Amino acid sequence: MLTLNSAVAFSKYPNRTSSSSTSSTRTPLHFKSHSFNPFQSHPLRSSPTSTSQILSTTTKPTSFIKFHEHPFGFSPKPTSPIPKAASEEPPQQARSTQSSNPQSLQLAVVFGLWYFHNIVFNIYNKKVLNIFPFPWLLASFQLFVGSLCMLFLWTFKIQNCPKITKPFVVALLGPALFHTIGHISACVSFSKVAVSFTHVIKSSEPVFSVVFSSLLGDTYPLQVWLSILPIMLGCSLAAITEVSFNMQGLWGALISNVGFVLRNIYSKRSLQSFKEVNGLNLYGWISILSLLYLFPVAVFVEGSQWVGGYYKAIETVGNPITFYIWVMCSGVFYHLYNQASYQALDNISPLTFSVGNTMKRVVVIVSTVLVFRNPVRPLNALGSGIAILGTFLYSQVASSKGGNKDGGEKKS
Repeated sequence: MLTLNSAVAFSKYPNRTSSSSTSSTRTPLHFKSHSFNPFQSHPLRSSPTSTSQILSTTTKPTSFIKFHEHPFGFSPKPTSPIPKAASEEPPQQARSTQSSNPQSLQLAVVFGLWYFHNIVFNIYNKKVLNIFPFPWLLASFQLFVGSLCMLFLWTFKIQNCPKITKPFVVALLGPALFHTIGHISACVSFSKVAVSFTHVIKSSEPVFSVVFSSLLGDTYPLQVWLSILPIMLGCSLAAITEVSFNMQGLWGALISNVGFVLRNIYSKRSLQSFKEVNGLNLYGWISILSLLYLFPVAVFVEGSQWVGGYYKAIETVGNPITFYIWVMCSGVFYHLYNQASYQALDNISPLTFSVGNTMKRVVVIVSTVLVFRNPVRPLNALGSGIAILGTFLYSQVASSKGGNKDGGEKKS
């Protein structure tokens, strides 16, 4: 900073340097008799006059630096009158420190929004399903809201829209199908059991990832296989001791894991030539295709019950506006938490994202237990903790050993 500010000072006050040099050249006549200087006789020695010039030109702008370096008129760091060697390292370090602070703050905001949006989505999603138990329609509505949000971002150039080609759409058909299976299965599970239980079962996704990837030819070290054992043990213990246990809820969570794992594996294989499309745009087009997949099936499965279920839900909640707000919040925050997760993944490493995703499940489980006051047995809490700990160990081992082959950190 001293070198940089000194250069600025010289550029603004060039007369100071020139005056010193002029005074040294225009010496009075009676000093010429002393022009011989023993220090100038050796080529490697510098003259006292040049040294004094350097000191004078360095120390003169010190008051300027001290005044202008800080907007309040003082410098946060003491300045030294001794000239420093010209080096770019101190300014680079200062710039990197200044740039890292806003980046860390931005990352903290993205993580906070990711957690907050996920908690709000799970709460309102469960509120709606408690009084309107039609997960196929609700899941279709959430995909519809996500599609509208992405179209809004693309239309107003907030998010750059990727170039759509026929090969790109064909490559998305498989991932969108598996995404649809994963989303509707999770929504069915939420409608049958407690939110906390669904998330505990969904924490076993690494088990399915390792198994399916191995069947497709990928290899994993022994540490990865050992790390999934606590996940299996914890999920089994949680399922046995779950108060709200329901077989449809269990199978819904397990099928959701299968769907999302196959989506991740298939995306890696089919989208290799479309790496220029970022995660958020990829999620947007997958949501649009998933809506086209899901809604016709939803009409076939439960469409005849929607009208009667709607009037019953209005009667239960008492105020139609309240019901509309709950449904809208479930759709909006479903999109927002997915958007925040992709933004977080764009700014951090996959390992950090995986750890953050594990901690997100903990926060969601605790929050929903407190909101809905679900009874939790000690063994159930122990099993949930073991399963989540196993997920954390898997993320650590898989990243360090290179065992995470499926690119599955982008969880939906």
